[in-house]
Amino acid sequence: MKIAYILNTYPQPSQSFIRREIRALEAQGHEVLRFAMRRAEVPLVDAQDRAEEEKTEYVLAEGKAALAAALGRAVRRDMTEVREALKEAMAMGAVSETGRLRHLIYLAEAAYVAERCRAESVSHAHAHFGTNAATVAMLSHLLGGPKFSFTVHGPEEFDAPRALALGRKIHHSDFTVAISQFGRSQLCRWADPADWERIKVVHCGIEPEKFIDPAPLPKGPRRVVAIGRLVEQKGQLALIRAMAETTEPVHLTLIGDGEMRGDIERLIAELGLAKRVTLTGWVDEARIRAELEAAHALVMPSFAEGLPMVVMEAMAAARPVIATYIAGTPELVQNGQTGWMVSAGDVAALAAAMDSVAQTPLTKLSKMGMAARARVLARHDVEVEAEKLASWMR
Repeated sequence: MKIAYILNTYPQPSQSFIRREIRALEAQGHEVLRFAMRRAEVPLVDAQDRAEEEKTEYVLAEGKAALAAALGRAVRRDMTEVREALKEAMAMGAVSETGRLRHLIYLAEAAYVAERCRAESVSHAHAHFGTNAATVAMLSHLLGGPKFSFTVHGPEEFDAPRALALGRKIHHSDFTVAISQFGRSQLCRWADPADWERIKVVHCGIEPEKFIDPAPLPKGPRRVVAIGRLVEQKGQLALIRAMAETTEPVHLTLIGDGEMRGDIERLIAELGLAKRVTLTGWVDEARIRAELEAAHALVMPSFAEGLPMVVMEAMAAARPVIATYIAGTPELVQNGQTGWMVSAGDVAALAAAMDSVAQTPLTKLSKMGMAARARVLARHDVEVEAEKLASWMR
C-alpha cells in the first residue's frame, strides 16, 4: 500500500513510537508519505528524528496562498464534497475550544492534503492523536481524499472528547485505533454503539532487536530513572517529594524537559536533593538505553497517561517498573511480578516502592526484570503491531 501519515507536529522527541511504527510499515513493503502541519519547536537531538524531518512535507510551510488555492480547486472539483466537509468543520468548530475560524484553516489544510494524496495515489491515510491531525484526515477524506484512520493515545483526548468531536471522527473513519483496552473503553463512551466495531486495539510497539542482550542489573547503590516530558500530568513533582521521604539512599535520574522544569529544579533545591537527583534534559535513544542499563528500575509516577512507551522499553531492557494505577498501564505492569503499582499521587506509596527497589535482593530484582521483558516482548513487538494496523488498512 501507499499510506499517508497525517500529523500535527512531527517529529518530536517524545513521539519516537510514531517513527518506529512508520519504519515497521516500510519494512513490510509499504510506502509511507509523511504530512505534518508544522515542524517541532524544540531542537531535535536524535539523529533519527532529524532524518525523519528530512522526509516530512510541512503543510503550513506552503503558505496561506497555496492552501487557499487548494481549497479553491476543491470547490471547482466537487462543490458537494466541499459543502459536506464545510458542514462538518463548522459543527466541530462550534464545540471546539479553537473555534470555527481555526476549523476553516483545517479545511484548507485538508484540501491541500487531499490533493497531494490523489496526486500520489495514496490508498489510506492514518493520523496520530484525535486532535487536529485527525480533523485534517477526516476533512481530507470528505474532500475526496483517501479513507482514513487515526490512533487515540490519551490522556489529552479523554480530557476533552466532546470538544474534539471524537464521536464524529470515529463515525467517519474507516477504523479507529486505541492503544490499550482501557483506551478502547473510553472511545466507546463517545462513539455511537453502532460504531463500536470499528474501534480496534493496536499497541504501540518496541523494536525487540534493540534489546537482544539486556545488560545485567548493576551492583552498587540503587538507582531509578524516570523518562518523560516535564509536565503536570507526568507527576514528577510528586516523585521529587517521594524522594525526600525515602529511607534508602536511592538516586533518581530524570530524563526529559518541559514547562515544569523550573518548578522541579526549585523543589529539588528546597528539599536538599541536589546530590540525589540528576536532570539530563532531552537525550537521544542511545543515552536513554545507557541510563536504563545503569538503573535498577524505571519509575513512572504519572497522574494521566495512555500506555507509556518508556515503560515498554524499560521492561524490554529487563528492568522492573514502578508505575501508577492509571489508564492502560495495569494491562502491562503486574504488581509484585514485573514491578510495583501504586495509586497516582500517593507520595508515601511511591517512596515505599523506591525503598523496596533498594531493599530487594539483586537476584529477585533480576527475576522481576526478566519477567517484565518476557511480558512486553509478547505483547508489544512493533512488527506484529504494525501488521495488525496494516491488516485493518487493507
